[in-house]
Amino acid sequence: MSTLTLRISDSKYERLKKYARSKNISLNKLFDELATIALTQYDAKTRFESLANKGDKKEG
Repeated sequence: MSTLTLRISDSKYERLKKYARSKNISLNKLFDELATIALTQYDAKTRFESLANKGDKKEG
């Protein structure tokens, strides 16, 4: 497991803490969930682009 230091505004930090608290999870778990969502979106985009590049424009 890795450690990551983020520099964000105090107001954003407070809002993220409130959000995590509302979900009854730690701030660490919240960031882990947000990272999972971002990577899932990235993987879907990458897969779509890869398949699109293999396709035939005339057939499409």
